[in-house]
Order: sequence, then C-alpha cells, then structure tokens
Amino acid sequence: MTRPKLVIKPWPETTRLLLTDWEGEILRAALPHTIGHPRAAPTLLEGLALWMGRPLSVVLCAADLDGSCVPGLSDDFGIGSRTVHYEVEVVDPARRPRGLGPFGDLRQLLLRGTR
Repeated sequence: MTRPKLVIKPWPETTRLLLTDWEGEILRAALPHTIGHPRAAPTLLEGLALWMGRPLSVVLCAADLDGSCVPGLSDDFGIGSRTVHYEVEVVDPARRPRGLGPFGDLRQLLLRGTR
C-alpha cells in the first residue's frame, strides 16, 4: 500500500499543506505561519497518519535548510525527522520548478521528493 504524500511550504504569512494519495488530493490547508507550540507540526503529522491509517511521506520545502521554519520536523543540519508515523525530506525551494499555479509547485515537489 502506498504512503499518502504531504508537502509543507512555509510562506511569509501562511504555511501551505497539500496531502495526496493514489486517488488524488485529500487535503489543502493554509495555516498561520506562526506556530504556537514546538510539538504542533509533529503532532499534526502524527494525527494525519493515524487518520489515514498509514505513515506519511512528507516534503518540507524550506529555504533555511535547518528547518527552523517548522520546528520539530528536522534537526539542526536540515535532515528530516523520521518516526513510525511519518518521514520528512527537506527540499530547497530554489530547486523547484517556477511558474506553476497556486498548488502546482507542491504537486511537482511530490513527484520529485517522496519515496
């Protein structure tokens, strides 16, 4: 069974999320950029994985490769976290394709950056 794929893209005002599986888009979200608690992002990913009944493949598209834009999803060296519920890969947004629609860039990252 394939893993659902989640792309997380922090922006100055919001953090966008796109969750897909083999059938297509499941969830689009725009959350406030400010995270209220350091465990918020890991807890969100765990909750989504439990809801889906499968671990998630997560792409964090972060300009600062230390991942400080979304605490708890990578270490100080920019290496993504790995738990029983999810696996995070940190991707440099400078390497993403340009000129796509509002969520097209996230779909491209799904094709490139997940297992």
